[in-house]
Order: sequence, then structure tokens, then C-alpha cells
Amino acid sequence: MIFIDTHCHLDAEEFDIDRDSVIHEAKKTGVDIIVVPAVHVSNFTKVRALSEKYSFCAYALGIHPIYVNQSSPAHLALLKTEIEKDLKENKSIVAVGEIGLDYFIEDCDKDCQEYYFVKQLKIARDFDLPVILHVRKSVDEVLKHLRKIKVRGGIAHAFNGSIQQANEFVKLGFKLGFGGAMTYSRALKIRQLAVELPLDSIVLETDAPDIPPEWLGRSGRNGPGELIRIAQVFSDIRDTNITQVAEMTTNSALTALPGLVHLCTPPQVLL
Repeated sequence: MIFIDTHCHLDAEEFDIDRDSVIHEAKKTGVDIIVVPAVHVSNFTKVRALSEKYSFCAYALGIHPIYVNQSSPAHLALLKTEIEKDLKENKSIVAVGEIGLDYFIEDCDKDCQEYYFVKQLKIARDFDLPVILHVRKSVDEVLKHLRKIKVRGGIAHAFNGSIQQANEFVKLGFKLGFGGAMTYSRALKIRQLAVELPLDSIVLETDAPDIPPEWLGRSGRNGPGELIRIAQVFSDIRDTNITQVAEMTTNSALTALPGLVHLCTPPQVLL
């Protein structure tokens, strides 16, 4: 069985004190591949360094909607330059991300968010890279832009929309990310989605250190090592076996992020 954490912020400062042990523990529990998306140009170097240190880590480069007010058009030019360089050097970059819209933020600048989102979608299109999307309280707006700017697909991370919205993402070539939020017994909407959606449309993620699963409590620090238990909850909800969940979600992750394929063969060995 291969398990892929398709969204994990291993570079976050919450892991600064014990990052190596967190990563080793995740590998011990059965996590085979970890995707680390950037959120701002200031952490491009850090996410890239993680993939260089750990051969089972891949990364994405992008500007998160929460950080657009700390960004400038020069940062978009830098993003383009860094992606071009990494692709030429065969680095483990697999997507443009984490990008998108976040209308949950109080007094957010929607125009600014849309400007950076559109620009980054065009960069992804030009490099033929998938995107890792942030879609909090903004699903319809994100879909609107995806219909206008055709990208290679990717992942709608931490999906919490309707079944109709989910189907629209699937039509556009996207997979839907499910993680810790699904483990809460009161999360009826997300759990229903987890049951109703085709298994081949779903990928697993932790979003560590955020969105901790129920057993850690809402204030606990999430980690990539929780992925296998999240997968088991998902398996239980769907009344299927963990082997099938591993196979289907891994295939979906490789479809969404084709750059991960080389990390699957041969099996990775912990450094």
C-alpha cells in the first residue's frame, strides 16, 4: 500500500523544534510521499530544501490568498522564474500552489486576491502544471476562474462545498482533498460528501499543522503521521477496506499531480 499526504506544511514554524522526528515518524506509520505547498515567496527556499533533504517529499510554489497583501507583482515574476529554473533542473516541483481565494477572512481584499489568483493560474497554464487550490468560502468564484483559464487540473484542497460544486471540479479535471475535518463525528456534511463522491475523485491530506483530526482536539498540532488514521476513518465511513482506499487515493493523487510518479518507483527509503 502507498499513502500520499497531498497537502502538508512541513515548513511551518510549528515544526521547527522537531521537524526531522515528525517526518521520520510519518514514514514509520506508513506515509510514503508528502507534498509541501508554499504559501509565500519567503518560504520557497524552505519547501525546496525539504524535498532535497527527504527524497519522498515534493513541493509546490505559489502565493496563498492570505498572503497577497504581503506580495507584489515582482513576487509573481519571481514565482515564474523559480518555477522555470526548478523544471529545468528536474527539481521535485509538482504544482503551482497553494493558490486560490479565501473569503472567510474578515475584511479580505477580494480584488487583490483575484488578481494574484488569476496571474498564478496563467503561470500554471503556461508551464502546464497542475494547481493546488485554496477554496475556503469561495468555491463558486474559484470555479468561475478555472472555467476561463484552463489549467492541467490539480487538487481542491480541504474541500467543503456541495456535491454539485464537487462535480464541477471533477469535470474540470480536479481531485478533492479530504483530511482531518472529516474525522469529526459532527461533520455530517463533509462525511456525506466522503460517501457520495466517487472514490477516484478523492485524495487524502493532513494540512498539517492545521486542521487536526478529532483525536488531537481542535487546538492540537496536526502532523503527517496522522494520515493513516485519517485514511482508516475514511475507509470506515465508506464501508470499504483500507487497501482499496490506499490504492484509489494514491492513483488519484498521481493523476492530479503527475510529477509524483517518479517518487513511487522504486519505493522510497527513509534517509
